[in-house]
Amino acid sequence: MKEQDIIQLVKEDVWMMDILVTAKSLNLPDWWVCAGFVRSKIWDVLHGFKERTPMPDVDVIYFDKSNLDEEEEKQLEKKLRSMNPNIPWSVKNEARMHLLNNLPPYSSSVDAISRFPETATALGLTLEELNKVVLIAPYGIDDVVNMVIKPTPRFEETKALAHIYEERIVKKNWQGTWNKIKVSHIQQSD
Repeated sequence: MKEQDIIQLVKEDVWMMDILVTAKSLNLPDWWVCAGFVRSKIWDVLHGFKERTPMPDVDVIYFDKSNLDEEEEKQLEKKLRSMNPNIPWSVKNEARMHLLNNLPPYSSSVDAISRFPETATALGLTLEELNKVVLIAPYGIDDVVNMVIKPTPRFEETKALAHIYEERIVKKNWQGTWNKIKVSHIQQSD
């Protein structure tokens, strides 16, 4: 599977395209629908699932330094729910998310995606003019299409973040849903 194959899968998925068009309608700066929204589609297809795996949320991110008020995100979620109430929307302004994670500021939404814990989750989709689907994958797509969970470099190299990565592996239990997944654990050195 190549990037163009993933884009084609998305274009042929009415549900996914509806979500992307709905998110685009907010006219947010540097917006993306990311993480499990993209990864789960790929893994469902690679596992031959006929039904979509339910998702706890659909992550819409954007980057706007001019308004860091968390209430704005809540209002955007409310607006999205009014347009499509069947979707568990989650909206985050990545211009403020570094504060929650005690990290240096992100420079863009793509920068934020590159700092997600797992390479297979560091994925995003957006729509350009004429609803052209764009896929961003800061670490490429090899891990997601090979069904490998491994940490992004920052999570592998930072002891405190390595702990977060390992906790996510347990909490998310991806292998319980997609049994072909291979998980890479971080070797802890004392």
